[in-house]
Amino acid sequence: MENCIFCNIVAGKLPSYKIYEDEKYLAILDIFANCEGHTLVIPKEHIEWVWDVPGLGEYFEVVGKIARHHREIAGEPVRSMIFGWQIPHAHIHIKPGKENTFDGVSMLSQKQLELIQKKYCLT
Repeated sequence: MENCIFCNIVAGKLPSYKIYEDEKYLAILDIFANCEGHTLVIPKEHIEWVWDVPGLGEYFEVVGKIARHHREIAGEPVRSMIFGWQIPHAHIHIKPGKENTFDGVSMLSQKQLELIQKKYCLT
């Protein structure tokens, strides 16, 4: 979908900080993070709602893989959330730690995002 920010990221038209990618799913750092490692896991296909993703179990397997990896890196529990009306493309938030440490309003700097990407990347 041309106006979807996540579709434009998948297509390479917008920059992102990838944590994980396979043929069906992409995990990127949230540039308006609530904590270090705040990641969004999206299907590459434009699907508006998480519950409509074909192979929902497969999607959650990928989310689980990333969450377990984040837990190893952070040494803390990992929260996950499904919410967000602002972007009509299925996405699941993964947030390492028990609480938010960033404000989620200010955009992280490129340097911060690059350092976090190196730390949490699954490749």
